[in-house]
Amino acid sequence: MIVIPAVDIKGGRCVRLLQGRKDAETVFSDDPAAMAARWEAAGARLIHVIDLDGAFEKAPRNVEAIRDILAGVGADIQVGGGIRSEETIEMYLDMGVARVIIGTEAIGNPQMVERACARFPGRIVVGIDARDGLVAVEGWTRTTRVEAVELGKRFEDCGVAAINFTDIARDGMQTGPNITATRRMAEALSIPIVASGGVSTLEDIRRLLPLEPLGVTGVITGRAIYSGTLDLAAAIALAAGDT
Repeated sequence: MIVIPAVDIKGGRCVRLLQGRKDAETVFSDDPAAMAARWEAAGARLIHVIDLDGAFEKAPRNVEAIRDILAGVGADIQVGGGIRSEETIEMYLDMGVARVIIGTEAIGNPQMVERACARFPGRIVVGIDARDGLVAVEGWTRTTRVEAVELGKRFEDCGVAAINFTDIARDGMQTGPNITATRRMAEALSIPIVASGGVSTLEDIRRLLPLEPLGVTGVITGRAIYSGTLDLAAAIALAAGDT
């Protein structure tokens, strides 16, 4: 299992939101590229970058900040937020992004996900963000009636590299990951699952490790590494079995 640090960008700055709410923002840095470099220095092999403005406004808004991150680190970068077209996917991949995350369009336009997987094998991630088990879209501002697991099943055979599964109620709250919901997703699908939301301590990483044989291959952490309740280097070592 790998531990993936998150760099969320809003207005060109590195921020964290509580449960995705725009009115619950904490700014951690004016230099997202420097934060990404810090996490790479701690051992990160993959960095999770989200264009929050893009997610809310339905189109990329922090491309230059993402370009600066790519220029400053050697680690792989996966990018999400406002990715609503194949042209945007191609733009990011041409820039050097390793993987692109499709969220809202996965439910509104699943055919685009299938086409993208065919064009860019191994480079498309589906982001499934759930509130009480139901998929939320458009920067988490709208909750659908589609169950998270059912949406995941929609992409079983089209070559999705991974599913980033976020429990919105836990995101940014540092209350521990939703083990039950993550287990349910992993047991229902053959696609690798990356857990997200609520990770705050090394103990949370330990609690996720038994899910690795079920297909949980990674965990995303954000607020905890910024606030200092989780040491990223220690978490990476623990998840890799080095401690």
